[in-house]
Amino acid sequence: MSSVTSSSSAIADKPLNELLSTSLVDIYVGQENTRWTLHEKLLCHHSSFFRARFYNKNNHPESVSSKTFGLPDSDDLPFELLVGWLYSKALRYPEQEKDIGPMLDLYFLAQQFEMQKLSEDVVETVRAFYHNQQSYPGLRRVQYVYANTTSDNEMREMMVSSIARFLTLGDTIPAHWENALKKNGQLSVDIIRSIQQWHLEGRSVPDARDASMDRGRESRGGSMEMSKVGFSAIEEGSSMDEHIKKEEEGGRRRRPRRGVNGHASS
Repeated sequence: MSSVTSSSSAIADKPLNELLSTSLVDIYVGQENTRWTLHEKLLCHHSSFFRARFYNKNNHPESVSSKTFGLPDSDDLPFELLVGWLYSKALRYPEQEKDIGPMLDLYFLAQQFEMQKLSEDVVETVRAFYHNQQSYPGLRRVQYVYANTTSDNEMREMMVSSIARFLTLGDTIPAHWENALKKNGQLSVDIIRSIQQWHLEGRSVPDARDASMDRGRESRGGSMEMSKVGFSAIEEGSSMDEHIKKEEEGGRRRRPRRGVNGHASS
């Protein structure tokens, strides 16, 4: 993964040399207790969580000989990304979709440690990846974010806004998304809220109450007798052309054949 430079200004930056104090802290990560020895002042500058843990009420370092913190349930890679960001103010840009997993775990660490600048940088990096790839977050990514965040969360909002666009512009609702929306009412509500934030003009949205136009069902065909495609056909994943072709074939089978004398034949 290449690097993405931090652009957030939530916390006043200080030169790195001013944050490299002689006081160090040990962070133990994962089941193997991988030890990361970090500069205390640097860590506490970016994390109010660690400031509260390692500093006293006067915002001065506690005078103890050893300062440690354990993260037995965390993986090494997300914390390695956190350490890299601390000292370089940059993130590794995801090269593949599989790299998004560690980025999300890094985001959850940033949320846990109250590192606002890092949180914002991770959201922007994930957003840029999907935009540059011209793709959308998968269902498992969205569910993972929902399981580890609460409402009014920036990563959650970015994910659900992307999916709102994906579903609105699509011709069908993929079966796995349909099942997920039926089970997760909050996700469905959030998608609707996201669409509302688009502030669409009324004239650009079909009006099912207008009797002069076909609304609520797709129509296709050039004859007086238009073919209609209901919601169920769309949800089942059938394309418009497939549905109309089946109807036309059925109509030909039902139409009586004419003999040479013009009478219907059996």
